[in-house]
Amino acid sequence: MKELTVQELYTLEETIAKSLFDGVTYPWEVLPRISAFILELGASLSEEEYEKRGDNIWIARSAKVAPTAFINGPAIIGKNAEVRHCAFIRGNAIVGEGAVVGNSTELKNVILFNKVQVPHYNYVGDSILGYKSHMGAGSITSNVKSDKKLVVVKTPEGNIETGMKKFGAMLGDEVEVGCGSVLNPGSVVGAHTNIYPLSSVRGFVPGGSIYKKQGEVVEKVEQ
Repeated sequence: MKELTVQELYTLEETIAKSLFDGVTYPWEVLPRISAFILELGASLSEEEYEKRGDNIWIARSAKVAPTAFINGPAIIGKNAEVRHCAFIRGNAIVGEGAVVGNSTELKNVILFNKVQVPHYNYVGDSILGYKSHMGAGSITSNVKSDKKLVVVKTPEGNIETGMKKFGAMLGDEVEVGCGSVLNPGSVVGAHTNIYPLSSVRGFVPGGSIYKKQGEVVEKVEQ
């Protein structure tokens, strides 16, 4: 399904991980490769622009990292990014340029494109967030099914088997997720879509739409 492809969801020029998506059709295919990619890319980063701290952690010298934040490698924190008080980065994380990782937010096995905001009490795991996407306070990605079975992506054209046990959400560019929402395993949200607060999202949500609740998704109207 074309709407779920990397090309439809993301502006690849807005991530340091652009080359990771070479030859990939669906974005979730790169999730198992994030760790190895960070190790390779990190070793090539300019020492003038990035400082290596601890084991396989590269932090841009222009980034702001609170002393109370915890970062476990491998990880790359991009230029002018902000990692705030008590953020918990568990590893295998790329935080894009100008991105914000906020108070008590937890990241694990993720790619945040440039200018992504996960600023307040968010959990983002096994997920990819596109350019300028934003998760409202308390919104999370749920990355494992309750029955522990492999995740499938549900679309109008049928289910897509991913073969993965852990898969959170793929958010396209400039997606807005309302406060307190849960993105269930295998959620894919098209670019420029808004998710209402307190939503429970699963499957594919088309780009350029407003998700009000399950079964009620409307197309955005230009004002």
